[in-house]
Amino acid sequence: MSSTAAIWERLENHPRPTLAELFEDASRLYLLSTRLEWGEGEASGGIRFDWSKTHLDGELLGMFEQLAEASAFSAKRDALLSGAKINVTEGRAAEHTAQRGVGAETSVEEAAALHLRMKLLVEAIHDGALGKVEHLIHIGIGGSALGPAMAVDALTRDLELVDVHVVSNIDGLALEQAFAACNPATTMVAVASKTFTTIETMTNAESALEWLRRNGVADPAGRVVALTANPEAAVEWGVDETRVLPFPESVGGRYSLWSSIGFPVAIAAGWDEFEAMLAGGQAMDEHFRDAYGRANLPLRAAFADQYYARIRGCQTRACFAYDERLALLPDYLQQLEMESNGKRVTASGEPVDGPTAPVTWGGVGTDAQHAVFQLLHQGTHLIPVDFIASIAPGDELDPAHHRILLTNCFAQGAALMAGGNMSADGQDPARAFPGDRPSATMLCDDLDAATLGALIAFHEHRTFANAVLMGINPFDQFGVELGKKMAKDIEAGGAEFDASTQALLAAAGLAA
Repeated sequence: MSSTAAIWERLENHPRPTLAELFEDASRLYLLSTRLEWGEGEASGGIRFDWSKTHLDGELLGMFEQLAEASAFSAKRDALLSGAKINVTEGRAAEHTAQRGVGAETSVEEAAALHLRMKLLVEAIHDGALGKVEHLIHIGIGGSALGPAMAVDALTRDLELVDVHVVSNIDGLALEQAFAACNPATTMVAVASKTFTTIETMTNAESALEWLRRNGVADPAGRVVALTANPEAAVEWGVDETRVLPFPESVGGRYSLWSSIGFPVAIAAGWDEFEAMLAGGQAMDEHFRDAYGRANLPLRAAFADQYYARIRGCQTRACFAYDERLALLPDYLQQLEMESNGKRVTASGEPVDGPTAPVTWGGVGTDAQHAVFQLLHQGTHLIPVDFIASIAPGDELDPAHHRILLTNCFAQGAALMAGGNMSADGQDPARAFPGDRPSATMLCDDLDAATLGALIAFHEHRTFANAVLMGINPFDQFGVELGKKMAKDIEAGGAEFDASTQALLAAAGLAA
């Protein structure tokens, strides 16, 4: 039996006291609740991470630390941060942290130079050097869209220098909706594609240029900014090289918000906000680099994730943001976690010996309470929950709004753990809540740009830590390729498919 298999066996056989029993330990809150802080003065901030309402205990943490050591976590983390080719299946590094200032010296220097190039273009646009710009249609898909959309939505609720519309879907309705909201005479288009060949993105980009042309813009290509790791292809497509913002090949799509893919964030919120987001990410990077074992917050989160997915058999994990500004965070985390860790073989190509990534899902605040919490409290599935909230409100209304929001957030975690029976005599099974249902809480001082950066970087490192404990490579995504290939085969004609697919193609008028 391998060393990791033996540890997994001990974890499986560990006693399973209830949460109520675990809270009999007076030191529990100290053991599992930690505050991370960064910055000074007005630039300071922090997040309280609380896993005390999970079933982790001191012995489990110790065994998971042994698993991390047996899985060479420290060496793999160091390899990630040094720019080594940690993405073994594709033979490349994963250098998104270098975009935030933590990584190989040459990569950090390259990132700084590319950021300066982007900053100069952003400031030129804000200063009117390219004419009046009121709108930006940002076209991308996957990480080239989900990250920018989330960050723009989170940071521009009360200030928006340029009105940004992120379009990813090839469905023409998505692009038409953006067109309807924009004045073509004052609209720029950002085309975000690592290869500058992604069919959905390039098709939408062509349609955006045609829209500009139809509406009297004399030089549509002159309104385009390219965000890509293939600048030659962008120039060949027609973008002037002064409006091409490159990013390194070693920055993966779902980790690319920190590179020029973050251009719409800087355009909408301003360069200072984008830079603050980078700084928050860097603070989390430095913690991840320097903290050991259970003190390492992303690694501790992975301990809980692995316990519930592998030991308790939980097939999903839910995230609920009690803050409207984080409405798109669950969508972002779905790609980050499920595309990274939704694998069935190890980094060496062997079958994984247990479950990998759970299904990530979630929603927003009290809306979700009235939609899905019935299942969380009384359903037959055990679903670990993350709650995220901000002490400072994002609105200027009566403080009662935010007070009610936070009390609901904290009450849900308490209710999931405690359970009870709400009938008059305490005997009605329909009103019984079993309790002993786990949750974790991330309580932010405020949801500013630095905090958003720290939260995103935390989840990136959590995803990596989970991958190390499972022995998989989180940086490739071959699972998206087969369906795309078959779609191209259909478009080309002549391909044969199963009877059902052939019938659907015929019914839609797409059969050859």
